[in-house]
Amino acid sequence: MNLELSEEEMAALVLLKRTGVPALEAAQVACAAIKSGKGRTKRALRCIAAGAEVLKKQEHTVSFEKAVAAALEARRERRVRTVYDFRYFTRRFMKRCPGLARRKVRSISAQECAQYIEMAFDTPRQRQKARLILSGVFGTAVKRGWCSENPVARVEAPRVVEKQVPILTPQEIKDLRQTAEVYQGGNCAVAVGMMLYAGIRPHEVARLTWAQVDLRERAIYILPQHSKTGGARRVTIHKPLMKILRRYKESTYEKKICPPNWLWHWRELRRAAGWDSPAHPWPQDALRHTFASYHLSHFRSYAELQVEIGHRDATLLRTRYVDQRGVSSSAQFWAA
Repeated sequence: MNLELSEEEMAALVLLKRTGVPALEAAQVACAAIKSGKGRTKRALRCIAAGAEVLKKQEHTVSFEKAVAAALEARRERRVRTVYDFRYFTRRFMKRCPGLARRKVRSISAQECAQYIEMAFDTPRQRQKARLILSGVFGTAVKRGWCSENPVARVEAPRVVEKQVPILTPQEIKDLRQTAEVYQGGNCAVAVGMMLYAGIRPHEVARLTWAQVDLRERAIYILPQHSKTGGARRVTIHKPLMKILRRYKESTYEKKICPPNWLWHWRELRRAAGWDSPAHPWPQDALRHTFASYHLSHFRSYAELQVEIGHRDATLLRTRYVDQRGVSSSAQFWAA
């Protein structure tokens, strides 16, 4: 077949050749663009421009490490504990999952997210929290346009079976208190007393100052920015805690209840009292659970305990916190 091409047609072929794409393929793309433009050249060009912009947005992404940094920056005004947990969990993800730090967030699938959670964390409770924090990283990435969806939303949350935490025996309570009185000249005795007789968490007591302790009103005030849940609460000072506070009361209101490097001292104090060995591990939140169990046994009120301990409802108290079987002479506990 002998075809004669016009100068315009020859120019078109030369133009297609200059694209570096085979002429037939280039022609097919041109035909598709013209079809999308409904036969109008200007409209076809606008379709190409709009498609290029959409494609650019779809391909725009960052590494997981940069997404973590952005998510942390977005949370810089959150409570200290929240930021600490977010940083700890994301660092552990990148440490235990080879190559994750450099992965582009847009390319990470839900299946991979599930695998990362399994690789980085060992217990159902850790994996449950890890899933929430990983979701937070991708949530920030979606807002910034770095990925189109949050893949963690399609990862099933690990099932956590709540178990009661064992409480301390009267002898263990006595040993811990005596150790606190002699450890570092008693500079941890007030903090231990607050955890045991007021149910205040270790990280909450670390932020307390004497200005938040009112002996006249018999109350300790936990500020919203200091509590785990973000809610303020008023904790009652009962007789045994009052004795400790009066003994160690500081005149400087701005002084913190705990010594510097408190969590390290708290671990060392437990070891000095015979805990934290493989044969005698320290139950997590043991003092808070001991307080809850003795409080309910003596005062007989879930509602009052719920307010003191700072829970939104009594569900967790009933399923995990309170162990009435371990309570021995609650009246003596509160009279100590």
